[in-house]
Amino acid sequence: MTLLFMLLTVVLIQAMVAGINLAIPSLAAGGLHPSHTDLVWVVDAYVLVFAALLIPLGALGDRIGRKRAVVWGLALFAASCTISALAPNVLTLQLGRALGGAAAALAQPATLGVLLAVYKESRTRAVTLWTVALGVGGVAGNLIAGAVLRSAAWPWFFWAFVPAAVVVLVLTALLVPQVPRFPSRTSAVDTVVLAGGLFALLFGIIEGPEHGWASSPVLGAFGLALALLAAFVWRGRHGRSPLLDPRVFAIASVRAGTLGVAASFLALFGLFFVNAQFLQDVKGYSPLLTGFAILPLAVGMLVMSALAGRTGAGRVTIAAGMGLIALGLVLLSFVRAGTPYPWYALCLLVTAAGLGLCAPALTTGVLRGLPPARAGLGSGLNSAAREVGAALGVAVIGSVLNSTTSFTAGIAIGYRVLAALLLVFGAVAVAMWPRGDAAPVGEAVPGGERVRVPGAEAGTAGLGEDLPETPGGGVVTGVAR
Repeated sequence: MTLLFMLLTVVLIQAMVAGINLAIPSLAAGGLHPSHTDLVWVVDAYVLVFAALLIPLGALGDRIGRKRAVVWGLALFAASCTISALAPNVLTLQLGRALGGAAAALAQPATLGVLLAVYKESRTRAVTLWTVALGVGGVAGNLIAGAVLRSAAWPWFFWAFVPAAVVVLVLTALLVPQVPRFPSRTSAVDTVVLAGGLFALLFGIIEGPEHGWASSPVLGAFGLALALLAAFVWRGRHGRSPLLDPRVFAIASVRAGTLGVAASFLALFGLFFVNAQFLQDVKGYSPLLTGFAILPLAVGMLVMSALAGRTGAGRVTIAAGMGLIALGLVLLSFVRAGTPYPWYALCLLVTAAGLGLCAPALTTGVLRGLPPARAGLGSGLNSAAREVGAALGVAVIGSVLNSTTSFTAGIAIGYRVLAALLLVFGAVAVAMWPRGDAAPVGEAVPGGERVRVPGAEAGTAGLGEDLPETPGGGVVTGVAR
């Protein structure tokens, strides 16, 4: 039952991330009268706050208890959906979405922490199923949105999540066992600096086409982002209680896994942002038919995730997965209004197969680099990379659309830009990946050593603790490889 409720929590969180894209046409035509930039911020408010708070709230979950973090997160999630559904204006909707992102950041890292604590003998399976739930949640969100929006306005999309969140919350509180807490620390200053840096970066990308890339607001935003993110790294290296010590990225599997996850979801959520609009506005599909038309994404992820669990977390697996995602995006860039659906479905299947192949391996790399006591933080770091990538993907393709006069031409260019970015960052991630196939989560690899990070204290790995590391990089549950 624990596995079921933790996976359902992940599905709910990710369904909200993806399902909102299907509601964009309804929102655009609704009484709030949002601009295109407003719509981008409606989408990105959730993922931006989600990304900015994943690491601090992942550490908080380790401290207050992972089950409690899931329960509190689900309560906030239900509240955020209620606020969004009742929003009288665009700003209130965006604030409701932001609260939902905070709720997701509290609950999602804790779900994986609970699974790894409860299923100690089958961690590889737990990680694989958790990763699959991320992708299934995205497809479920499209199906939920399609079913609701077929006969109701966009507020009912948010209302649909409230009873589901309450039911999962109650069953989790009653049936999921408590797992051990671990000492960890958070830093309000670091959290604000990180969130401000990410917000400034996304502001520059989203507002560039409207204000001009050389305009003072956009250049100022990029300058502020650079300064704040540099300050975050400096505090991590020199602060007394940093939120994240950047030296954790000296572990090759953590460094490569984080970059690979961000790049993969940059591509995927760029696709999600325009996919539903293309099917409804260009192909003329209803919201419900659009939800079913996206099902190949779930099929590809499920089938290839099962295969990835048997092939291991090696370079070949990761490179092949990222290559398939890029290929799928390039193929999608040639799709037009008259393209037969079977060809379109094949393009989605190729893209999803790539994600299903590489995502479990990349997630395993991040988690393997930190000891099991820091599973909440490891999950937070992995999820933060994913949500930062998702927010950037939406911002990038939204920026491309703002720069073109034709929607179909814009998405064609956008898909190719996303594919190019994925190939560049993916190649870097593969090059950094430890040589040889990695062991599954929970398996010790002999021959490693543990090195001390200067200024170490008891607490969170990567936050002033012994960081297990080797020349090849990567660790398995605290044992260096």
